[in-house]
Amino acid sequence: MPVTAEPPDPPTLESVDPNEYEDAEVVGDTDYRREEIETFLREGAWAEAFEAWAADTDLDDDGFEIVIDIEMLQHFDFFWDGFADRVGYHAPGIPEDWKQRDLHPDLDSWATVSAINAGLTELGQQVCEVLYDEYIDWESEYEAPDDLPDFDD
Repeated sequence: MPVTAEPPDPPTLESVDPNEYEDAEVVGDTDYRREEIETFLREGAWAEAFEAWAADTDLDDDGFEIVIDIEMLQHFDFFWDGFADRVGYHAPGIPEDWKQRDLHPDLDSWATVSAINAGLTELGQQVCEVLYDEYIDWESEYEAPDDLPDFDD
C-alpha cells in the first residue's frame, strides 16, 4: 500500500552529536556537514527519496497521516560520517509508552506503531541512499594504514 501524499517539506537539521542517539555511532572527530546536507535535501534529495519510498512503503495513508499530525518528519537527522564514508541518519519513532502519552487519537495498536517506526526507518535509509548516490561527492576523511594485512590470499 503506497503512501499517496505529496513530499512534505524536508526536516531542518539540528546540531546534535550523533553519538547521543541509540541507533547511530560515529567514530572519530568529523565534520557532520549538516548545512550542506540540508541544502541537498531542499534542492530535491528529500522529494526524490520521499517519492521512491512512498511508492514502495508498507505504511498506509492512515499511518502516514499520524506521522504528519504529530510532526515526526521534522525530527529526522542526517549527517556525514567521514570515517565510514557514508551518510548517517536518525529516524524519529513512536516511543514505547505511546499509550500513556496519548500521542494521537488514531494511534491505537502496536501494529500501527510498528508500521510507522519501520516506515520512517526505511524513509531515512532511502534519503541516505539518494544523498550518497546522487548528491554527495565528498571523499572519506580517513585513509586506511598501509600496513593492514591482505586477506585476498
